[in-house]
Amino acid sequence: MEQIEHPSALMQAHWVEVIRNYAAEAEQLGRLHPAQLQLIYDRQWFNLLAPAVYGGLQSSLPQLVKTEEALSWADGSLGWVVTLCCGAGWFGGFLDPGIAKQIYSDPKACFAGSGAVTGTATITNGGYIINGSWKYASGVHHATHITVNCNIMNDDEAVLNADGTQLILPFVLDRGDVKLLAGWKYIGMIATGSDAYEVNGLYVDKSRCFKIDATAAVIDAPLYRYPFLQLAEATLAANLSGMAVHFTDLCVPAFKNKAANIRRVNAANVEVMNEALSQATELLNQARAIFFEAVEASWNDPENTALLKSVSYTSRILAKIARECVDELYPYCGLTAASPDTEINRVWRDLHTAGQHALLTFIDN
Repeated sequence: MEQIEHPSALMQAHWVEVIRNYAAEAEQLGRLHPAQLQLIYDRQWFNLLAPAVYGGLQSSLPQLVKTEEALSWADGSLGWVVTLCCGAGWFGGFLDPGIAKQIYSDPKACFAGSGAVTGTATITNGGYIINGSWKYASGVHHATHITVNCNIMNDDEAVLNADGTQLILPFVLDRGDVKLLAGWKYIGMIATGSDAYEVNGLYVDKSRCFKIDATAAVIDAPLYRYPFLQLAEATLAANLSGMAVHFTDLCVPAFKNKAANIRRVNAANVEVMNEALSQATELLNQARAIFFEAVEASWNDPENTALLKSVSYTSRILAKIARECVDELYPYCGLTAASPDTEINRVWRDLHTAGQHALLTFIDN
């Protein structure tokens, strides 16, 4: 297994400075700071998965997860917003080309949305009437467009698939047609501004509807044939990995401060702390290396079911190890790590909030 790079290898010092210098203020704002956003626009990070034909970067999955890990190492909330928004931007490979061209004509184009099926789309002349409300749309305050998942209805009757299940389809809406609702009141990921939104009686043309399936891809490229489930799992796991590496980095000064200022911490205690940090770092890096290898293998052979299952498994293992390594080290960090005004506490809160995502909770063999 080759040596794994630190996430900082992909980041310029100026980028990290901008991202971290405004992270605390972003928390106060409840959304990313304008300076952070400008950097995102300059680097086109919201377009990491957007089709190249529309001006997007159309990144490969191995390149994407390393970039997103590095961004989450710089700051968890910023990395998460970029991941969720560019992940929604992946839908550009499935959109009606006329709609996609309109959307991406804006250099600040940004998608946000929720995967929950908590809306309805009722068939009408040439389109649909959409109603519903959705929770937890990360980056919604910066979005130009919102995606929604809807149960398809014909009058009051549910439209069914061939197997008798409810037909569910996604739609892309203009941000101006969506009402935002305050809803993100959690201890971490505060700057993601992951608020809720609702739509009432909105008519949309049928061209606003799309289907997430390799056979329905409008852009013929490997990125849009790769399964959405493993893409989502891998990108979310990369975020937790980046946050965990950030936390272990911050343990170095935290341990030094504790050793210098707490009388009860003797040389033996310092050795215990440093050994714990060394072991946690090694374990985390091993999990990162195995994860990146699994992603690379599946990207090169995306029809291999076993390789895709490996991505799912290693994503969950990486998320688990990220949480456990941080929790092993946290008690050694002192009260500074328990203060909500400190960087190390923000990283701890962000990781444990992001770690609640359902895709990363259970490990299936």
